[in-house]
Amino acid sequence: MISERENMLRAIQFRNPEWIPCSFIFLPIVWQAHREKLEDVLLRHPRLFKDFKRGSVDFDHPGDFYRRGDFRDNWGCLWHVAIDGAEGQVVEHPLGDWDALKTFHPPDSRTHSEREARDWGKVRQQYADMKSKDIIRIGWGERLFDRLYALRGFENLMIDIATDDPRLGELVEILTDYTMRLTDLWLEAGVDMMAYHTDIGTQRALMISPAKFRQHIKPMFSKVFNHVREQGVEVLLSSDGCLLEIVDDLIECGVSVHDPQIRANTIEGIRKAYKGKMCVNLDLDRQMFMFCKADDIRQQVKDSVNALDSPEGGLMIYAAFCDNATPLENIEATCEAFEKYCLKGRPA
Repeated sequence: MISERENMLRAIQFRNPEWIPCSFIFLPIVWQAHREKLEDVLLRHPRLFKDFKRGSVDFDHPGDFYRRGDFRDNWGCLWHVAIDGAEGQVVEHPLGDWDALKTFHPPDSRTHSEREARDWGKVRQQYADMKSKDIIRIGWGERLFDRLYALRGFENLMIDIATDDPRLGELVEILTDYTMRLTDLWLEAGVDMMAYHTDIGTQRALMISPAKFRQHIKPMFSKVFNHVREQGVEVLLSSDGCLLEIVDDLIECGVSVHDPQIRANTIEGIRKAYKGKMCVNLDLDRQMFMFCKADDIRQQVKDSVNALDSPEGGLMIYAAFCDNATPLENIEATCEAFEKYCLKGRPA
């Protein structure tokens, strides 16, 4: 039996995986809503949650960055969390006024991540231990396009791009240099894959035109991602919204796997744009989870596998639960569908 790490790399590299890698995200708000009952669901599905232990999640303490209130990250952005257990949003932008760029400095990636202090000695030790156990090692390259609007503010950034403000180029260069330094630290730690977050899509299209993407953003993507690929490491790009217009650009930039959302891109749109060219880490329709029936989720997983899977690979699937209203039966239905349609080639 091959390891989960090897199977995932086979899926990404189109090397005939034995099953479709599948995973879950549960924001703290989900645990706060369902508590021990969600534990029961996970324990009923050990093939999906083989390392989960009852009592391993603190339902009432979501962590500093998911607690209602405000916090400032290491880039100087002020985040506001409106609901305990949910992700916040940036409400104060340190570069809202371009004059601040003159004295602006990003965090020191040798000592700090976006939100916390970081000890690279501990990271390297942890990753060496993961390597010895054949566990997939993924480095966190942080934010790219969404870092720009966190720093400038969304409206300001849209104007910068529309007017080709030369100061935007300075800011992109600062972000590129920071990301390259951070990436090299992860590569030194010994990773299989680098993950980056960018959120550049809306429900129907990119936030900016493909031409503006190629002018202002693509050079940063290409420099960072192709550098990673040259080291024999895969690149996972996470971005919400519809990116169908730039899939070929992402491939050219070196992206190994992207996580398109079903609602924004449609299964057929994803099939046409991605299948056989770049691995899909399919983001199931989280906007329907709280409203739909359990059978709707089962059907979506089945339809997705039928349309996007192939013996060579190129498909992974995940379900992100981010609210406190999704019924437990819908979470359980997702587990059952993953077991039936994704793990069919995986030993129990």
